[in-house]
Amino acid sequence: MTKILIKNASIVNEGEILVGDVLIEDKIITRIDREIEEAGAKEINAEGLHLFPGLIDDQVHFREPGLTHKGEIFTEAKAGVAGGVTSFMEMPNTVPQATTLIELEKKYSRAAECSLANYSFLMGGTNNNLEEVLKADYSKIAGLKLFLGSSTGDMLVDSQKALEGFFSKVECIICTHCEDDVMIKENQKRIIEEYGEDIPAYFHPMIRSEEACYRSSSAAVALAKKHNTRLHVFHISTAKELSLFTNRIPLKEKRITAEACIHHLWFTDEDYKAKGNFIKWNPSIKTQYDRDKIFEAVLNGTIDVVATDHAPHTLEEKQQSYLKAPSGGPLIQHSLQAMLQFHKQGKITLEKIAEKTAHNVADLFRIEKRGYIREGYFADLVLVNLKKNYHVDKTNLLYKCGWSPFESYTFNSSIEKTFVNGHLVYDQGKFDVTKRGERMLFNKF
Repeated sequence: MTKILIKNASIVNEGEILVGDVLIEDKIITRIDREIEEAGAKEINAEGLHLFPGLIDDQVHFREPGLTHKGEIFTEAKAGVAGGVTSFMEMPNTVPQATTLIELEKKYSRAAECSLANYSFLMGGTNNNLEEVLKADYSKIAGLKLFLGSSTGDMLVDSQKALEGFFSKVECIICTHCEDDVMIKENQKRIIEEYGEDIPAYFHPMIRSEEACYRSSSAAVALAKKHNTRLHVFHISTAKELSLFTNRIPLKEKRITAEACIHHLWFTDEDYKAKGNFIKWNPSIKTQYDRDKIFEAVLNGTIDVVATDHAPHTLEEKQQSYLKAPSGGPLIQHSLQAMLQFHKQGKITLEKIAEKTAHNVADLFRIEKRGYIREGYFADLVLVNLKKNYHVDKTNLLYKCGWSPFESYTFNSSIEKTFVNGHLVYDQGKFDVTKRGERMLFNKF
């Protein structure tokens, strides 16, 4: 039995920060106390460091299979653990799409071979695969993803009959990308007619507008209320949408929940002038007012979790003209550092970071024995140094695409060590790739 004893850490967990020790035996946290002595355990002195539950990123696009020139499960999960992300949920818009159980299980098999982090893959819905979706065992699958707006990959679900079927019959959580496709096409047509096709990236939030987001997300919420469906709306990008969600009841009682992403908390439409397509995401980054209201909603519980929507594309793809450049960008390596930077700026507490990136994700998706630093739970942990700067440049990027919207930025915190199921996979820039992450399991009810 492998034993690791983390000593003198400032443990950030369940609304408190306590200095103490954590004993790991094989994969499991077996003891948490003020002071632990354990013969034969490998000791790690964490004095001056903060110990967080490993982040659970509920929305990533790792591009495998079929789009591996952009990213792979191995490369992107490696970047994730370097950033303190110990578990991820990956989206179905790969090639082929994960819209059948056979294709979905191929992704799980591939992750078992190569992923350094724990994993789950969402089933994808289409206009005609309801019967296939109903066959899935959602104790082993995080949920169902529906694209109610088209994005990378053509998986738009725009049949009202199909939507009624999914929302009335599927018992798992339904996760949605909400943008109104008709409105987006109308906006783009109007802008091209007025300005021509060689338009800059700052037109993106005018094309993928506030109203396009609200029209789609409000329709999804209405369907969920009609059928009492568990609905989770990904990547909220507008202040207007916040009225659709509540903070008046505890998360475990909510049927309708929401996610914010790092880029919508960090950037504004003013940043398009400098970064152009490199901050082109769907839904689009919008105004400072939207950003500030979304951040406020994270703090007050209207928005339940923070994730990345990590979605790499190559430099060559992003350097095309605005209309040709795909939407999405790599973020998973620096998501925790970005949140810690917000803490340094006085915007959020460390305890709230743990809540939004780990505790609430585990509760929302009903993940078994992850997301908390608790005895009997898997030892998914990350040690961070709040006093050590980290400068982002191409030499330390781990994404296969080789770029980041954070390039040239200096974070004021560093990721020191990451444990996945008790295995020290990342240690101050070095990796131990001898073990793989595990498939996450879920409590259905």
